[in-house]
Amino acid sequence: MAENENAQNPADAQQQPAQEEQPVFQLQRCYLKDVSVEMPNAPEILMEPQQTAPQVDIQFEVSQRALQADLWDITVRGTITVKTGERVIILVEGRQSGLFAIRGIPAEALQHITNVLCPSMVYPYLRANLADLMTRANVPPVHLPEVNFEVLYQQRLAQAQAEAAKNQAAQN
Repeated sequence: MAENENAQNPADAQQQPAQEEQPVFQLQRCYLKDVSVEMPNAPEILMEPQQTAPQVDIQFEVSQRALQADLWDITVRGTITVKTGERVIILVEGRQSGLFAIRGIPAEALQHITNVLCPSMVYPYLRANLADLMTRANVPPVHLPEVNFEVLYQQRLAQAQAEAAKNQAAQN
């Protein structure tokens, strides 16, 4: 008798509205897209005694592109340049990417996901790969700092709003 109570009548199934598709956000694959190591002044610069601490310049950027309606390629690029004076000791650059399945998400939330959540998932792989490359090049590794992609995204939004307001004021 309990089986009959749980069984669904085909007529009842047709009357129920189709279930809405659930939102999807999933990392499909993380991969190292591009990497380069340059030591233009080696080996001479490696044999010189270091008189001063080297200067370290770290830069990174995030880019995204839709591959299909529900598949996104999110890339974080990081560049580490270590110099002594004007001479480069090492220049390491890498682009780490992730393929993300994203669907059923409103446009505003999609912007947040592709600018904050996706880079946050990909960035640790980039950090590890660049530090590993420097170690393999036999120089002390420089680790990319932890990054709060939420703060960076909010700063970009505020900057875009300020520029829009400035342009609006200039037109009036």
